[in-house]
Amino acid sequence: MPEVSAADGARVTGTVLDRIVADRRERLAEDRVAVPEVRFAELASSLPGQRVSFASRLREGRTGAPSGARLRLIAEIKRASPSKGLFDANLVAADQAREYALAGASGVSVLTEPSFFQGGIADLRDARLAFGDDLDRPALLRKDFIFDPYQVREAAANGADALLLIVMMLEPDALRDLIALTREEGLEPLIEVHDEAEVEAALTAGARVIGVNNRDLRTFAEDLGTTERLARLVPAEATLVAESAIKVASDAARMADAGAHAVLVGEALVTTGDIASKAHELLLIPEVRA
Repeated sequence: MPEVSAADGARVTGTVLDRIVADRRERLAEDRVAVPEVRFAELASSLPGQRVSFASRLREGRTGAPSGARLRLIAEIKRASPSKGLFDANLVAADQAREYALAGASGVSVLTEPSFFQGGIADLRDARLAFGDDLDRPALLRKDFIFDPYQVREAAANGADALLLIVMMLEPDALRDLIALTREEGLEPLIEVHDEAEVEAALTAGARVIGVNNRDLRTFAEDLGTTERLARLVPAEATLVAESAIKVASDAARMADAGAHAVLVGEALVTTGDIASKAHELLLIPEVRA
């Protein structure tokens, strides 16, 4: 059983998460000074348009998305990762978000962690600003290592429609409280799980959108069978997202067959030379034959 940190709701996991959270704590202290919470209302009021429903986008898609797709796509803005290194140091969040939308993504995941993934909260805000007043835009997910209420309110102030909460790294009471705060701010949490016990913990805490990470954070090994195994435990009324290790159409098809409503894909899209073609492949759009 992971230990509970005395400082906050984050757990000691024995994985790379511990290094990331330790760094995040230091940066969080700096963020509170640079942008006090009293500024969040002003930041939020200057955003164009309005929030969209994350769960609805993953269930119903967008008008501008290709028809006939078997899955919804959450396309990730990702410059680097601890396991794979640098993908694209020159990635511009606003441009990437627009390209993902044109390719048919129903959601855009924005990695805002700076040290290990080279992201930032400005990437999230830039992605939101890129869509202006477009009511058919993709839902925006803040993907980060969230354990403090400040991070939730910061996400809301900078244009998120949803944010990631990782069961493995959160003490149960903290998970429950962060879910409640996220919804209070008008966002929906994507609750990430890795095994059967975490699915149970997520459902007990009130998860409505569950993401199954196919990457083992202890070994970085990838196994699509993780989603296939855990999907059976997710109730029909919950929205299921498959994360990691989804690179080609056959991977996406396995996730759709397992019951996933959406797939979250970063590396395969960031490293491809043709985002639209790769997105359409992963959306499982039937080929039109002459």
